Amino acid sequence: MDCTVKKRIAILGSTGSIGRQTLEVARAFPHQIEVVALAAGSNATVLEQQVHEFQPKLVSIGEQGPSLEDIASHPDIDLIVVATAGKAGLLPTLAAIRSEKIVALANKEVLVMAGTIVMDEARKFGAEIKPVDSEHSAIWQCLQGEESNEIAQILLTASGGAFRDRPQEELATVTAEEALKHPTWNMGPKVTIDSANLMNKGMEVIEARWLFDVAYDKIKVMIHHGSIIHSMIEFADGSVKAQLGVPDMRTPIQYALSHPERWANTGLPKLDFSEIESLQFASVDFGRYPCLRLAFEAGTAGDTYPAVLSAADEVAVELFLAGKIGFLDIPKILEEALGQHTGITNPSLDDILAADTWAREIAKGRFAI
Repeated sequence: MDCTVKKRIAILGSTGSIGRQTLEVARAFPHQIEVVALAAGSNATVLEQQVHEFQPKLVSIGEQGPSLEDIASHPDIDLIVVATAGKAGLLPTLAAIRSEKIVALANKEVLVMAGTIVMDEARKFGAEIKPVDSEHSAIWQCLQGEESNEIAQILLTASGGAFRDRPQEELATVTAEEALKHPTWNMGPKVTIDSANLMNKGMEVIEARWLFDVAYDKIKVMIHHGSIIHSMIEFADGSVKAQLGVPDMRTPIQYALSHPERWANTGLPKLDFSEIESLQFASVDFGRYPCLRLAFEAGTAGDTYPAVLSAADEVAVELFLAGKIGFLDIPKILEEALGQHTGITNPSLDDILAADTWAREIAKGRFAI
């Protein structure tokens, strides 16, 4: 490994779950990684600690300091880790792509909202998008040395979230505190709530469609207890490749930073096959998980429907976390917004942002926020 040239990185969302774990990886590889920029939303205390340790050249918090687009396009940066939540990641991702940076993408909403535009711009400017999500990282790794036109189907695995084993009749009264107790992953609140109703997996379906250029009818979601297999690909000849590992986000984060190399990291847990008695899988009940059904429908409809889905979900999760709505109200808000929307064909970026704003108002209007 050539350690003479460091990868100069920026982390957008450095105080969140993915941002902090990215800095753990950077801490383990001081000769390979230089942290040039850190940006956070509001957690000034944690950001101050990060700045003290990593001494970045650029720092931004909230409305203060350089904008996320300025950081994403800065000439002293090679790779942008987009670890923000929601639509905040879209414009910086486009700015990084247009500056021909490598984008390590952990923000699901970017491709859900504007998959066509983002991937078209990446092709136009020759920018690399490296997935950070464990599922998409698994698919990406399984495709190494393979041709994408030989994919028969992508099998996205899902843990099933905090309520996987709860009777459906109890879901109307579950609390946000209960929903935040994910059985296998340690993630931020938005992603954890989305995992509990498989909205997270629905967004990953839309992401997979754009990242790997596959049709929706070639993407299948499977419940997999334990989160050991992070996803699989079945190829045209019937062979199946899977990527396995301990459920720890630092592994896919590190691969996005190190690719095409693999760096030895003694700080990461390793899979012990002697402790794995079985690998369990189950089909998804769309009746139990209406958010996943809505994501497939919005993705298949295309136009501005995925942007509406993403925006309405962001508001709905905020409402649930604030105790203003019940868990089962989340898919109702999404369905209402999608049902009232008239999609715009071949939308521009302005059309997508307008659809996002419209959907937020619809969701907020249904339940006062």
